[in-house]
Amino acid sequence: MMRSLWTAASGMISQQLNVDTISNNLANVNTYGYKKEKLEFKTLLYETLKTADKDPNSQLGQPVNLQIGHGVRPIATSRYFMQGSFERTDNTLDFTIDGDGFFVVQRGENDITFTKDGSLKASVTDDGLMLVTSEGYPILSTDEEPIIIPYDVNLDDLSVGEDGSFSYINAEGETETLDQVIALVQFSNVQGLEAIGSNLYRVSPASGDVIFEADGELPRPSKIVQGVVEMSNVQVAEEMVKLIVAQRAYELNSKAIQTSDDMLQLANNLKR
Repeated sequence: MMRSLWTAASGMISQQLNVDTISNNLANVNTYGYKKEKLEFKTLLYETLKTADKDPNSQLGQPVNLQIGHGVRPIATSRYFMQGSFERTDNTLDFTIDGDGFFVVQRGENDITFTKDGSLKASVTDDGLMLVTSEGYPILSTDEEPIIIPYDVNLDDLSVGEDGSFSYINAEGETETLDQVIALVQFSNVQGLEAIGSNLYRVSPASGDVIFEADGELPRPSKIVQGVVEMSNVQVAEEMVKLIVAQRAYELNSKAIQTSDDMLQLANNLKR
């Protein structure tokens, strides 16, 4: 059987996965805080038909190897964490992280995740209004506790500083502070974070340990901007170009399979 059939088939499978990745980017073009992905490829096993050699006496011989590759396979999806565009909403509970930081989200008792999505909401509890994500998961403070806003605080009078600290204007028109600060964290290798859906990421062995910005050990701490949300960093025109390239690569691999089939048919018809 011709090698080209299996080689081209691996190319079609890989390009299909590439189109899936691009489609996911385009589908999330309006998702708050979404970071685009790119599929990376790796060559498969090479078959050496003839090895480079040299006669030690005459110093003559073949200077290069004769090798045949066996196709391609996807190896990784890289996520680009560059900042997306900012959109002003003037909503009190909309926040953008200007920098490399992440919000800390508690999904369960021992399930801590992280997000770039700053479109937050207020959930009613016995103690006050809890700051949560759109799915109702609490946002944690630097004390690693949910952030509770007392009922006597008007949300329209609530403000959050660049460091994540809360303050509000009381009934007498004076500014008071709340003893709570939004926690921001960073990672040594953000590419190692595991995406689990719903705009959330989870720590993995590749990402390294969580680094809390409040500890003051980072050279470039992030800033929180209130009334603004970070949009997806997907560029539609760029993704459309990638989609066209992937489609053409898929077609060329399909054409290689057709050509190989035609060559096999010619070989089979030689005896007639």
